[in-house]
Amino acid sequence: MDVTDNRHITLRVPPHIAYNEEALKQYIAQERGIDVRTINALRIRKRSIDARQRTIFVNLTVEAYVNEMPPQLDFEPVSYQDVSRAPRVVVVGAGPGGLFAALRLIELGKRPVVLERGKDVHERRKDIALISREHKVDAESNYSFGEGGAGAFSDGKLYTRSKKRGNVDKILRVFCQFGASTDILIDAHPHIGTDRLPRIIEAMRNQIIACGGEVHFNTRVDSLIIEGEAVKGVTCHNGQAYYGPVILATGHSARDVYRYLHAQGVALEQKGIAVGVRLEHPAALIDQIQYHNANGRGKYLPAAEYSYVAQSGGRGVYSFCMCPGGIVVPAASGPQQIVVNGMSPSSRNSAWSNSGMVVETRPEDLDGELAPFLTEAMADGTFAETHQDINNPANPLRMMYLQEALEKACWQQGNRSQTAPAQRMADFVNCRLSYDLPKSSYSPGLVSSPLHFWMPRFITTRLIEGFNAFGRRSRGFLTNEAAVIAVETRTSAPVRILRNHETLCHVSISGLYPCGEGAGYAGGIVSAAVDGERCAEAAAAQMTM
Repeated sequence: MDVTDNRHITLRVPPHIAYNEEALKQYIAQERGIDVRTINALRIRKRSIDARQRTIFVNLTVEAYVNEMPPQLDFEPVSYQDVSRAPRVVVVGAGPGGLFAALRLIELGKRPVVLERGKDVHERRKDIALISREHKVDAESNYSFGEGGAGAFSDGKLYTRSKKRGNVDKILRVFCQFGASTDILIDAHPHIGTDRLPRIIEAMRNQIIACGGEVHFNTRVDSLIIEGEAVKGVTCHNGQAYYGPVILATGHSARDVYRYLHAQGVALEQKGIAVGVRLEHPAALIDQIQYHNANGRGKYLPAAEYSYVAQSGGRGVYSFCMCPGGIVVPAASGPQQIVVNGMSPSSRNSAWSNSGMVVETRPEDLDGELAPFLTEAMADGTFAETHQDINNPANPLRMMYLQEALEKACWQQGNRSQTAPAQRMADFVNCRLSYDLPKSSYSPGLVSSPLHFWMPRFITTRLIEGFNAFGRRSRGFLTNEAAVIAVETRTSAPVRILRNHETLCHVSISGLYPCGEGAGYAGGIVSAAVDGERCAEAAAAQMTM
């Protein structure tokens, strides 16, 4: 135990002490030689699990309140002002980038007008349920489109590698202010849970409206209002126009927006993505592997996480968006698509654990190993664009075309419904068709399919090499108890909308602020929220000049 001052203590203790407040008080009292009755309260400030060795420890930073009481709040809430008469800023998209942009605009005395193509978070639930029950995908209301964006029903993981810790800490505090557990301020890998996140999003929307902002659902933005070289507002599908600087936070699946911007000559560029599959194991097996214990996680430990990285053929192969105690969900955003994603409830108590297993893919690969796959997709009529557009190395939408080709091929293999093609993991590695499949959390159902045969060899050979490497690293991980489910394509935006590094405004059009994951400047809920705040600050600063 390390006592940094009279109150702050750094500990390394077993789980049965770390996750039991009374046991923790007894431990601290014994180590410090004080009467346990004098410890009025403990506040855990940081918590992480060290499972590298057979004996598991939990690292804690604790505030001990001895003969004193703790403060009522663990954080200072943000104050939001009335902006009903303030200048307007148009925010396109109500995902984390758009919502945090709107809240930050209110802090700065500007009036956000949020335009969301999908439905509010409660109505959206009904359309998401239809994907599983009836295999129907509403192109405007699904796992990608609607209030909360792709993150609302995709877990609520808040871990980020961002170096801007001040901004990240504020984002977490704002989530707590609107209803998230203060555990997210503590844990090394904070997580809200898909069962809790919708209520938090609704509370954010209510705050925006209470301060005089506007939130409009079922309002798809179809075009920008451009005068000269400046954006003055937007026009929506219903003909309604909204004027003001535009923060464009449409998410990584708004392909119509990418096509519109490209057709208008708005500067875009290709960017690398990662594509692959969802890998689903029994949660108990992952617990046994990660905690080095045949009995699994036991009474105190949470469902185990993992992270794997390998190299194959000059490209990275890695786990992505790991969901312990979670489920695999159908994340298509339009017809003739199968896309899989993962999420976990706050309790992380599902019988399965899953993660994306993906291969790094670069624009130059489209003219190399992936060229035959794109050629087949062109012949199949997958694309609205001409062969010349698709084969043009300068076309910034080419990585998006790859996503579309993979998703349609998966749909065809999945009986042209939301039934996902899948294969047992060891069968996939050994290039064998699976006679049957393990039970799965994927509610629309799985169909046995030779993924090793029809998916591009660029992906499958690298996944096979990666799976073999991960199996050598963790005994029992490479197993036929696990299912490989196709296809995971929405790991990040396939396009970057170019903006000035300092002003965050588009490089050639003033009044347009490309924002968040869809613009190519974020990768997850927290980084998108941070970028939303930065874009709000940039837009507000420009308005006052």
